[in-house]
Amino acid sequence: MIEVPVKSVTGEVVRQLALDERVFGIEPNVAVVHQAVVAQLANRRRGTHSTKTRGMVAGGGRKPWRQKGTGRARQGSIRAPHWRGGGVVFGPHPRSYHQDLPRKMRRLALRSVLSAKLRDGELVVLDKLELPRPKTREMRAVLERLGVADSALVVLGARDEGVKRAAANLPKVRTVLPEGANLVDLLKHRWLVLTVEAVETLTRTLTAEIRRGRNGVATPAAALPAPPEEPHHAE
Repeated sequence: MIEVPVKSVTGEVVRQLALDERVFGIEPNVAVVHQAVVAQLANRRRGTHSTKTRGMVAGGGRKPWRQKGTGRARQGSIRAPHWRGGGVVFGPHPRSYHQDLPRKMRRLALRSVLSAKLRDGELVVLDKLELPRPKTREMRAVLERLGVADSALVVLGARDEGVKRAAANLPKVRTVLPEGANLVDLLKHRWLVLTVEAVETLTRTLTAEIRRGRNGVATPAAALPAPPEEPHHAE
């Protein structure tokens, strides 16, 4: 287990919290993180871009001039791609950019980023986040006392409209729930602020498919060897 200090909204250390090393103490897998980020950014694309081909552009129903005898180049339509206002060749059309990523890889990427945040000293654990008033100045004061006011992703354990409203006007601060924490937000913000409840929720979610091996190292359940079969004795 890894112990980290738990702070209050005043910035004082109130106690120590043991973090699960399977979530916050692994060696980051950079390749999986990269693949997960690429998939997330690709899935954000709407894919609604479109251009008109020469068959979709209005006009150009007749041949602009006769084929021979004018001294000019032969033309078949004023809506050909090389004409102004003509169709577009090989232009984009509506499509899906969706990329599937296995759940185990998504969770491994999250565990890698959380471990990197803790290793780099950019993780702050809060006992609980409560504001006297849902005001931006109150939220900014709390973040300044914690030393994370420049850029922070705040993960709450439960929905709190007051905290969310107080942080809405801070351009470099974002508040999410544990199920809404994603790789792009984790990497875009310098500091990661977790409440104790959020730590428990993330740990429970990210270790659902992992169990500890004999040497204490986290091992995926699917990677463990199958138990030996019992010898069959004929009656």
